[in-house]
Formats: sequence, C-alpha cells, structure tokens
Amino acid sequence: MVQRHAGVSVVPVLRQALLAVSKSERAERVISTSPLTRDVVKRYVADDVGAAIDELTRRGLLVTVDHLGEEVTDRAQTEESVREYLSLLRLLPAGADVSVKLTALGLRLSEQLALDHAAAICRAAAAGDVTVTLDAEEHDTIPGLHSVHAALRRDHPDVGVVVQAYLPDALERCEKLGGARVRLCKGAYTAPGAYTKTADIDRSFVRCLKVLMAGTGYPMVATHDPRLVRIASTLAVLHGRDLTGFEYQMLYGVRPGEQARLAGLGAQMRVYVPYGSDWYAYLMRRLAEHPRNLTFFLRSLVSRG
Repeated sequence: MVQRHAGVSVVPVLRQALLAVSKSERAERVISTSPLTRDVVKRYVADDVGAAIDELTRRGLLVTVDHLGEEVTDRAQTEESVREYLSLLRLLPAGADVSVKLTALGLRLSEQLALDHAAAICRAAAAGDVTVTLDAEEHDTIPGLHSVHAALRRDHPDVGVVVQAYLPDALERCEKLGGARVRLCKGAYTAPGAYTKTADIDRSFVRCLKVLMAGTGYPMVATHDPRLVRIASTLAVLHGRDLTGFEYQMLYGVRPGEQARLAGLGAQMRVYVPYGSDWYAYLMRRLAEHPRNLTFFLRSLVSRG
C-alpha cells in the first residue's frame, strides 16, 4: 500500500530523491565505499559475469547482459566499450542478448559514431546467434536512440529497442515500431512532462502493451509488477501469441522465485544481467524505478542472508 502524507503520494517524491542521488558524486563516494553496500551490490550486479550467465542458463533462463557504463565523452573510451562488448559476446550462448547504451558508444559525441560502433557489435552478435537491444537513457538521447535503431534495422532487423512507459509519447513510439523487438519498461530517468504517478505510468504501460501484443513485432515485457505480468499473459492469449511469441524480462537478483516460476511454465523468461565497476548510477535508478525494488534492497541490507 502506498503511503501518503498530507494527501500526497510519497512514491514520486521518493523516486525523484533517488534519481537525484544517482547523480550525486558525494553520495556515490559514501555509498560505493561502504563494505555493507558492496555485499548487497553483488546480489544485483554480477561479480563474475561468466559464472552468472552459466548459472542462469543452467536453470533454463535466458539472459541479456549489460556492461555498465554510460555518458562517455571521450572517443577512446567509446572504443574501449566496443572492445568490452566484443569480448562479452564470446561468453554468450546462442539465444542470448546484449543490452547496449548508446552514450557508451559515443552518442554524446556523434550519432554517426554511435551508429558505427553499434553496427560493429550487431555484426559480431549475429555471428554468434546473439541479439542486441539498444537501451533507453536520459530523455534528450531518445531521438538519437530511435534514429540509430531505425538505421540499424536496415541491415540488422532483429535489433531491439527500449520504450519507457513513463514518457508521454511511449504509445506513439510503440505504434511506429511495427515488426520490431521492443522492450517495454516503466522507465528509470526523469523528463519534462513525464508521468510521475505510479498509476499513470502503469496505465501507459498497459496501453503500450496492448499495441505491442496486437502487433507483428516481438514484445519484451520488462516488469516485476505481478499485476502487469498477469495482464501481459492475458493479452498474449487474447492475441493468439504462444509462449515463444513474447518474453518477460526481470533484473538479476530481483524476484528470482518468480523468474523460476515463469520459466517453469514454459515462458520465455530473460534476466537482465549487469556487470562492471560502474554500478552506482544503475543501482540507484533501479531503486527509483519501482518502490518494491527499494524494499528488496533494504531487506538485503538488514538480513544479508
């Protein structure tokens, strides 16, 4: 139950606070250097990505892997990001996916640079029967994200893209992405005019989900919300999609029991596995994205069990 104070939901306030903390260098120093925090981070960020992939695959789960790092403004760093992804691809089994943030590939420097780097990753991924999904980031990068995605699809039609339901144009984005692989999530950033109330974001998520399930593409339903999982399942049946016609996605370390349950039912259940030392902003955004994530994190801090 969402708590309220003076008639105002505390969730948007908490979300805004956590997103602000995600950009605070001072908070990052304090949180990142805490031994207790490091223990908890291992639950949500893979310490040994190869071992994590092997374990999840053994349990019948699919994976999408993200090398943490973004907002790169140095060309040499973008080239290092590409090398990291090319190395990562050698670890991935067929059917896996990699999640790529275009700012790590140089989007802040040049859209063409990001496109060239992403194309190189897509070519290498295709050789190993692995797909690529372009991650959404700050609102001012969204036009570049969809421009690069459209260009990549000409040679790599299975490249996926993320749509964030908290943005008012999410439905329009989904309607334009016919035939594409689309990961639908609630969103973990801030933007002018964006939905901030949980109920509004959820309604947008469902509107988008209806379009994707009725379309010709491949919906990737990225949520831990039990109600939205049920809605996705119902819409899949209504639109004649079998269990291979869409997938669920959940974060590494969050609701592992539910991940196992869905996989046990025969669903395509993909786990988003982040790794790398640049974990701070990622983790803070995940806590802001959904109140339950904060609950899981705090319980871990208390129990450590």
